[in-house]
Amino acid sequence: MKFILQLLLTAVLVVFLSYLLPGVSTDGFLTAILVAIALSFLNFIVKPILVLLTLPVTILTLGIFLLFINAFIIMMADWLVDGFQVENIWYALLFALLLAIGRSILFSTTERDN
Repeated sequence: MKFILQLLLTAVLVVFLSYLLPGVSTDGFLTAILVAIALSFLNFIVKPILVLLTLPVTILTLGIFLLFINAFIIMMADWLVDGFQVENIWYALLFALLLAIGRSILFSTTERDN
Protein backbone atom coordinates (compact mmCIF):
# COMPACT_ATOMS: atom_id res chain seq x y z
CA MET A 1 0.00 0.00 0.00
CA LYS A 2 2.86 2.35 0.85
CA PHE A 3 4.47 1.68 -2.55
CA ILE A 4 1.25 2.58 -4.40
CA LEU A 5 0.91 5.79 -2.40
CA GLN A 6 4.51 6.71 -3.20
CA LEU A 7 3.90 6.01 -6.91
CA LEU A 8 0.83 8.23 -6.93
CA LEU A 9 2.62 11.04 -5.09
CA THR A 10 5.51 10.78 -7.54
CA ALA A 11 3.05 10.94 -10.44
CA VAL A 12 1.49 14.09 -8.97
CA LEU A 13 4.97 15.63 -8.68
CA VAL A 14 5.76 14.67 -12.29
CA VAL A 15 2.61 16.43 -13.50
CA PHE A 16 3.33 19.47 -11.33
CA LEU A 17 6.93 19.73 -12.50
CA SER A 18 5.90 19.33 -16.12
CA TYR A 19 3.73 22.43 -15.70
CA LEU A 20 6.48 24.25 -13.82
CA LEU A 21 9.42 23.53 -16.14
CA PRO A 22 9.11 24.58 -19.79
CA GLY A 23 11.51 21.87 -21.03
CA VAL A 24 9.53 18.98 -19.51
CA SER A 25 6.14 17.84 -20.74
CA THR A 26 3.77 15.00 -20.05
CA ASP A 27 0.53 14.05 -21.79
CA GLY A 28 -1.51 13.48 -18.64
CA PHE A 29 -1.81 11.75 -15.31
CA LEU A 30 -1.73 8.22 -16.77
CA THR A 31 1.55 9.06 -18.47
CA ALA A 32 2.83 10.47 -15.18
CA ILE A 33 1.96 7.19 -13.46
CA LEU A 34 3.91 5.33 -16.15
CA VAL A 35 6.83 7.70 -15.61
CA ALA A 36 6.71 7.03 -11.86
CA ILE A 37 6.73 3.27 -12.51
CA ALA A 38 9.60 3.61 -14.97
CA LEU A 39 11.57 5.76 -12.53
CA SER A 40 11.09 3.27 -9.71
CA PHE A 41 12.17 0.40 -11.99
CA LEU A 42 15.22 2.30 -13.26
CA ASN A 43 16.17 3.40 -9.74
CA PHE A 44 15.94 -0.21 -8.59
CA ILE A 45 17.82 -1.87 -11.47
CA VAL A 46 20.01 0.65 -13.31
CA LYS A 47 20.96 3.21 -10.66
CA PRO A 48 22.94 0.84 -8.37
CA ILE A 49 24.99 -0.31 -11.37
CA LEU A 50 25.68 3.29 -12.43
CA VAL A 51 26.59 4.31 -8.88
CA LEU A 52 29.00 1.39 -8.60
CA LEU A 53 30.62 2.12 -11.96
CA THR A 54 31.02 5.84 -11.23
CA LEU A 55 32.04 5.51 -7.59
CA PRO A 56 35.47 7.18 -8.01
CA VAL A 57 33.92 10.21 -9.73
CA THR A 58 31.18 10.37 -7.11
CA ILE A 59 33.72 10.33 -4.30
CA LEU A 60 35.89 12.91 -6.06
CA THR A 61 32.91 15.29 -6.50
CA LEU A 62 31.66 14.62 -2.95
CA GLY A 63 28.39 13.13 -4.21
CA ILE A 64 27.45 15.88 -6.66
CA PHE A 65 27.80 13.42 -9.56
CA LEU A 66 24.79 11.52 -8.20
CA LEU A 67 22.63 14.38 -9.51
CA PHE A 68 23.90 13.65 -13.02
CA ILE A 69 23.14 9.96 -12.55
CA ASN A 70 19.58 10.94 -11.54
CA ALA A 71 19.35 13.18 -14.63
CA PHE A 72 20.49 10.27 -16.79
CA ILE A 73 17.76 8.11 -15.21
CA ILE A 74 15.22 10.83 -16.09
CA MET A 75 16.49 10.83 -19.69
CA MET A 76 16.11 7.04 -19.78
CA ALA A 77 12.52 7.39 -18.56
CA ASP A 78 11.98 9.92 -21.36
CA TRP A 79 13.18 7.30 -23.81
CA LEU A 80 11.02 4.54 -22.30
CA VAL A 81 7.68 6.34 -21.80
CA ASP A 82 5.80 7.78 -24.75
CA GLY A 83 4.14 11.07 -23.87
CA PHE A 84 6.91 12.17 -21.49
CA GLN A 85 9.50 14.49 -23.00
CA VAL A 86 12.55 16.18 -21.51
CA GLU A 87 14.29 18.68 -23.81
CA ASN A 88 17.90 18.28 -22.66
CA ILE A 89 20.13 17.14 -19.84
CA TRP A 90 19.89 20.48 -18.03
CA TYR A 91 16.12 20.25 -17.74
CA ALA A 92 16.56 16.63 -16.67
CA LEU A 93 19.01 17.76 -14.00
CA LEU A 94 16.64 20.43 -12.70
CA PHE A 95 13.70 18.01 -12.89
CA ALA A 96 15.65 15.36 -10.95
CA LEU A 97 16.66 17.87 -8.28
CA LEU A 98 13.13 19.24 -7.82
CA LEU A 99 11.65 15.73 -7.90
CA ALA A 100 14.04 14.57 -5.17
CA ILE A 101 13.23 17.58 -3.00
CA GLY A 102 9.49 17.17 -3.55
CA ARG A 103 9.57 13.45 -2.87
CA SER A 104 11.50 13.92 0.36
CA ILE A 105 9.01 16.54 1.56
CA LEU A 106 5.92 14.52 0.57
CA PHE A 107 7.23 11.20 1.83
CA SER A 108 8.31 12.66 5.17
CA THR A 109 4.80 14.03 5.73
CA THR A 110 3.15 10.71 4.86
CA GLU A 111 5.32 8.61 7.19
CA ARG A 112 3.86 7.57 10.52
CA ASP A 113 5.82 7.16 13.71
CA ASN A 114 5.51 3.58 14.92
